[in-house]
Amino acid sequence: MDISRPDIRRKKVRQQWIVGAVAVVVLAAATFFVMRLKPAAPQVDRATVWTDTVKRGPLLRQVRGPGTLVPREDKIRLIPAETEATVVRIRVLPGAKVEPDTLLMDLVDPQVQQELLDAQLQLMAAQADYTNTQAKLQSDLMTQKSGASTVGADQKQAQLQAATDKSLFELGVISGLTYSASKGKADDLSTRNDLERQRLVLNEKAIETQLAVQQTKVQQAQALLGLKQKQLDALSVRAGISGVLVDLPHQVGEHVAPGTTLAKVVQPDQLKASLKIAETQARDIQIGQPAEVDTHNGVIEGKVMRIDPAVQNGTVTVDVELAGALPQGARPDLSVDGTIDLDRMSDVLFVGRPAFGNENSTISLFKLGVDGTTAVRVPVKVGRASVNSIQVIEGLHAGDMVILSDMSRWESTDKIRLD
Repeated sequence: MDISRPDIRRKKVRQQWIVGAVAVVVLAAATFFVMRLKPAAPQVDRATVWTDTVKRGPLLRQVRGPGTLVPREDKIRLIPAETEATVVRIRVLPGAKVEPDTLLMDLVDPQVQQELLDAQLQLMAAQADYTNTQAKLQSDLMTQKSGASTVGADQKQAQLQAATDKSLFELGVISGLTYSASKGKADDLSTRNDLERQRLVLNEKAIETQLAVQQTKVQQAQALLGLKQKQLDALSVRAGISGVLVDLPHQVGEHVAPGTTLAKVVQPDQLKASLKIAETQARDIQIGQPAEVDTHNGVIEGKVMRIDPAVQNGTVTVDVELAGALPQGARPDLSVDGTIDLDRMSDVLFVGRPAFGNENSTISLFKLGVDGTTAVRVPVKVGRASVNSIQVIEGLHAGDMVILSDMSRWESTDKIRLD
């Protein structure tokens, strides 16, 4: 028969409780340590990131911007309409090479032709008035000279008579009354002779003045005729300079008003680059700084010649004067890329410019470890920037390798692993 052993039963129950307690403690400890563990660093494909090494040395600061080739202002000719007219013929189309005498279009304006005829008649009338006035004044002058000559002759005769009467009076042949009469006549004629000479001089000056007035009328008529002739000649629109016709905005039969642009001629070998530089990068640009313009078919050297004082759409327009020969295919409105040299910094710590981060600020970059497989986020204080590089002030040392590409996807982590 079976014998009951209560002590053995109690022993088994105690062992079960001990095992359970140990299991609970182990599980709690494991849970505690698991919760204390940091999440594993995310893995990043090395081929998808862009890295660079921190260097020390000279740093050339540059700014870059897109732009276009445009004609220089002194090499553009806009041809305006000088009168109201109608386009009757177009001889040359845009894109054609032209010379100064190349005829571009023909205009017609009957009123200009009538005004030209009127101006010709006015000039003829003014010239006739001048000739008539000159003849009349010369005739009057000759009459006055004749009268003055007669008075002069009478004055000489009277003086001779007065001298003779004086001798006779001294001899007692004639009376003093007769001598006084002859002397008085001589003195009177002498005074008249002086007056006639003065009058003659004044009349000669008056003749010059009257002829000058008539000559002015003739010159006015000539100027009016020249203006009307110029307006008539302007109806035959010519290029005026050697170059290329780039714009001809009017069609046959179209009526144009005075001042309307009829054509635009430029010299294609005299171009400048008009660059659009971001306003945040344009503050250090100065007149005369060297620049390079990439036409995608060659690079041309130049220098800054003008900086627009106004900001438009977040950019500043900078004109670059081109010093080198233009490459083949360069023409107005060609898209280009320009780079302007601001200054050269000597013996500075610098690295490639990261995807995000402005100059003179503190940014965060992932610095690669010694093993090259891990990267830790570090704060970096940066200074002045160039197109492809930026000055490092604090946070990195020469030889450190950092990730420059966009790492905003791992913004919440401070450490990554590179595969």
